Amino acid sequence: MIMPGEPVEADPLEELHGLATTAGTQVVDELIQRRSAANHSTYLGKGKVEELRLMVERYDADLIVFDNDLSPAQVRNLEQATGARVIDRTELILDIFAAGARTHESRLAVELAQLEYSLPRLKRMWTHLSRQAMGVGMRGPGEKQLEVDRRIAQKRIHDLQAELSQVERRRERQVAARKESPTVSLVGYTNAGKSTLMNALTDADVLAEDKLFATLDTRTRRWQLPGWGTVLLSDTVGFIRNLPHSLVASFKSTLEETRQAELLLHVADASSATVFEQIAAVYEVLKELGIEEKDTLLVLNKIDAIESPAVLNRVLDRYPNAIPVSAQSNKGLTMLTEAVGEALGREFLDVEVDVAVTDGKLLSYLSAKGEVLSREFGDQITTVHVRMPVAAMGPVHKSAKDIRPIDDPSRRTMPMGTVHHDDVDVGDLPMGDAPSEVA
Repeated sequence: MIMPGEPVEADPLEELHGLATTAGTQVVDELIQRRSAANHSTYLGKGKVEELRLMVERYDADLIVFDNDLSPAQVRNLEQATGARVIDRTELILDIFAAGARTHESRLAVELAQLEYSLPRLKRMWTHLSRQAMGVGMRGPGEKQLEVDRRIAQKRIHDLQAELSQVERRRERQVAARKESPTVSLVGYTNAGKSTLMNALTDADVLAEDKLFATLDTRTRRWQLPGWGTVLLSDTVGFIRNLPHSLVASFKSTLEETRQAELLLHVADASSATVFEQIAAVYEVLKELGIEEKDTLLVLNKIDAIESPAVLNRVLDRYPNAIPVSAQSNKGLTMLTEAVGEALGREFLDVEVDVAVTDGKLLSYLSAKGEVLSREFGDQITTVHVRMPVAAMGPVHKSAKDIRPIDDPSRRTMPMGTVHHDDVDVGDLPMGDAPSEVA
C-alpha cells in the first residue's frame, strides 16, 4: 500500500520481489493500492481484500507477502479472508536472515530479533521451549498456556540479550586489540557489490552472489594499500530500507568492525533506478548505529552495467565527490586506492619521535600503536620514524623528548586534486570533482 507523501518508485514492488525470491518463493502476482490511511482491521480496503482472495484462488497461492508492517490482528483477519498465510516485510527479512545465518553470533542475533518480533504474535508457538526450568511456583492459578508461552519467550529473550552482550564485549576487545593496522569497512545497501569489491581489492575468496543479504557475518581481510602497507578491510551485512530495528540492535556486535573503523567505504549500486533512496537508507542505518559522522568515501559501483552515460552523470551531479568503479571489471580501483590512502592520511601523523634509550615503555607503545618505519640509535636518544594514529598521540606527547613532523613526498599518496578518472571508461563523462569524503 502506498500512503500519501510516500516516494513512489518506477516499480514499487521490485525490492519486495527480490526479497521474496531470495527467501525461496515463486512470485505469481502483485497488487498495489493507494489509500489515505490503512484499514485498522484488514490494512487494505474491503474491495482490495476481495481482489486479493480471488488472486489466491486463481493461482492456488499459499503465501501473501506485504511490503508494509502489519499488526497481529490485521494478519489474522487477512488470513481468514483469503485462506492463505500472510506475512509482512519485517517477518520476510527475518526469515531471510535466519536462513542465511552461519555463525553462532549471527544465529543468536537473528533468534533474538525473531523472538522480539513474535512476542506480541504468540499463538502457542513457544511450547517447545518449556524444557527450560521456570522455577517452582511460577505458574499462577488458572494460567493459560499462551501466558506460559509468553513467559518462556521473555526468559529466552533475556538469556539471548545477556549472551549477545558478552559476545559484543568480546568482539570490542578483539577489534581494539587488532589496531596494528588501520581498518577500512565496507558498508552499503544489500547487493550493491561489497563482497565483489573486497575480492577485487584483496584477492579474497569471500562469497559474492547476485542476491539480497548474501553476507550476514563480518569478514576481514588484509589489503596491501600502496604507500601504506597492510590495511584491514572488512565486509559487513548489507542494509536495506526499513530495516527492522530489532535486527539493527541484534547485529551491533557483528557491526563492531564498522563502529571502530578509521574509514567507511559506502558502496552504492550506481546502476539501480533507486540509487538515491538506497544511499539515504544506508545513512539512516549508520545514524541509528551512531556512526553517521565517521569519515566516509562514497563508491559508485557497477558502472559497467550502466547503459547510458546520462544515468551516471545524474548521480555524480548530486554526489560530485563520489568514486565510480566496477568491481567486476576492476575499473576505477586505482583511483579508489589513492582516495583511501589520502583519506587515511587525515587520521594519521608521519613523525620522528626522540625517545630516551631508557624509556622502553614508550618504545613499546610506538611499536604497538603505530607503524615504525625506521630507528636510529644514539647514546642517549633513540629516534623513531613512525606513522601514528592521531588519537594515539597523547602518551607520546607526554613522554617523548621531541616530536618532528615528516613531509616525505615519496611516501605521500597522490593529492586529491590530481586524481584522474582515466581508468573509468564510461564514455565522455564529466566525472565531477576529485573524490573526497562525503558528509
